[in-house]
Amino acid sequence: MTAEQERQHYLLHNNDLQDPGYRQFLSKLAKPLLAMLGKGAKQGLDFGCGPGPLLAQMLTEAGHQMQLWDPFFANNPAALQQQYDFISCTEAIEHFVNPATEWQLWLQLLRPAGMLAIMTKCYPDATAFSSWHYKRDPTHISFFSEQTFYWLAQHYNLQLAFPTNDVVIFRKAG
Repeated sequence: MTAEQERQHYLLHNNDLQDPGYRQFLSKLAKPLLAMLGKGAKQGLDFGCGPGPLLAQMLTEAGHQMQLWDPFFANNPAALQQQYDFISCTEAIEHFVNPATEWQLWLQLLRPAGMLAIMTKCYPDATAFSSWHYKRDPTHISFFSEQTFYWLAQHYNLQLAFPTNDVVIFRKAG
């Protein structure tokens, strides 16, 4: 798949900023992240925001300052040159060609005690993987299990929480 074909595929997604269903979907990540951030304005990065950066809008509405980055829809290299109190990545990590590259970037972009909030479907056991619907999307090329997230937390000395189904939040050491 070429980059332009991938971009066109993403445009088929319904990312309408006015859609209450989309807002509810993103609330699965927003609500626990906001609760963990606590009071006071924080600086955040919506990494892989897509064509409809509703999550960034929701976090801005909650009083936080947001930057956007997406290779197709918000290609803003300056956003990758500063540090953040938190980074959100909703339904984008499964599109990464080399997730280790983005992982290292995230760790550099996070301030001490910063949080990384990811929303993605965790793959089922190996037996169920062959019929798993999530892998049918041709742009989904990287898959993660809960065990992978536990390993990442241990390997990089991060605190880990699974506040809701399909949401994982890491906290960097302070």
